[in-house]
Amino acid sequence: MPFDYKKEYKEFYLPPKKPGIVRLPAMHFLAVRGQGDPNEEAGAYKQAVGMLYAVAFTIKMSKMGKDQPEGYFDYVVPPLEGLWWQNGVQGVDYTRKGDFQWISLIRLPEFVTEEVFAWALRKAEEKKQQDFSPVEFFRWEEGLCVQCMHIGPYDDEPATVAAMREYAQSQGYAADFGESRFHHEIYLSDVRRCSPQRLKTVIRHPIKKLP
Repeated sequence: MPFDYKKEYKEFYLPPKKPGIVRLPAMHFLAVRGQGDPNEEAGAYKQAVGMLYAVAFTIKMSKMGKDQPEGYFDYVVPPLEGLWWQNGVQGVDYTRKGDFQWISLIRLPEFVTEEVFAWALRKAEEKKQQDFSPVEFFRWEEGLCVQCMHIGPYDDEPATVAAMREYAQSQGYAADFGESRFHHEIYLSDVRRCSPQRLKTVIRHPIKKLP
């Protein structure tokens, strides 16, 4: 059976619908940075997602050729993730989607080194005849966070965020947005095949312990 990060690390990918505290270790990702409304048709965000999946599946399918990386194991490509922020805003303001700054992410398996990443970029460019230079090898340690499973449309997230904030405060924590500390979403549903009311999204916010 292919290794499935969602099942093996349920505390990170399948949290309950009630908020909880979690500490995230360092992980490696494919990443593309951008700005603007993610809903814009053929916009920068949708292009970024396409590039991420092209490189992610190049790595996954390397098992079929002579360039299989050392230490390769079969796995399910992890879900798409997104880091979101707006200048001068604590968290995010959902009414100002055009002001979004974002980093779109897909987690990498542990055998993917910077050398393997560079190889996958070259292979994707050869196959797609496209420039993949916006894709980065991104190391990130998220640290201490409050998180919750949100069920429903993305525009309904503020209610879940409010519940997370209240829970964190009740446990003696405060929001800790800043450099490398962002509003974080993990998308467990295929928006093309799932009704908005059934979308599953992990929402995660950085926190710090109050003195």
